[in-house]
Amino acid sequence: MTIIHRCQIELHDSIYYATREIGRLYETEPVIHNYALCYALGLVDSETYSTTVAEEHSYRYFCPTQVPKYEEHLTLLNEQKIYVTPARSLSHSSTLNTWKYANNNYHVEMEKTQKNIPSFGRAKEIAPESIFEFFLISEKPLKLPRWIRLGKWMSKAEVEIVEIGESGRSHSESEYVFPYPLNPLDVMFTHQVISYDVVNMPPVSLIQNVKIRGHSYQLNSLKIPALMQYRFQG
Repeated sequence: MTIIHRCQIELHDSIYYATREIGRLYETEPVIHNYALCYALGLVDSETYSTTVAEEHSYRYFCPTQVPKYEEHLTLLNEQKIYVTPARSLSHSSTLNTWKYANNNYHVEMEKTQKNIPSFGRAKEIAPESIFEFFLISEKPLKLPRWIRLGKWMSKAEVEIVEIGESGRSHSESEYVFPYPLNPLDVMFTHQVISYDVVNMPPVSLIQNVKIRGHSYQLNSLKIPALMQYRFQG
């Protein structure tokens, strides 16, 4: 049997990450990527979850290069049969903040510049008290931290497991609609994706309102795609 945790996140600070950039407006989409959730929940490079990575890929204390190593980090979650879906908003509101770079130069020489670096901009952030929901799928019940940090500002958020259920994989494939966002790389090799809406965001765009055909788990009346794993190439 597979254990399905229905989890909710309540923001205690405004959260910001640049889903899209329109001129000097940096907008945060009310969707949290499943890669980000894996790191925020402490599932990556963890002795608790048996996902400790090789020393050359470790990032906990020192990161020599600013190059993500998603494949090296998340493949270990596949080995432990742990999968996290992206989170959707159950209720949210947005705030618009203007920021400006401080300039502390004491001596300036007017020279012709080769770069145009913006000195101010506007950030559309998700406001505190917004609530997100996602699913954690594993072979055994997992304990999650109560408090995590999310986004560019390392905003504080509270995690709660609101429901835990057991489900076996369906015996036959069926066609159904999954109302939560999905990472297309994680489902396209085991399911037939029929229709969807795209959520453009780095590092991998997500899909939502997905009509899909394949095996599933059952949590109450909700069908959740089975056999999902972190995948990075075909």
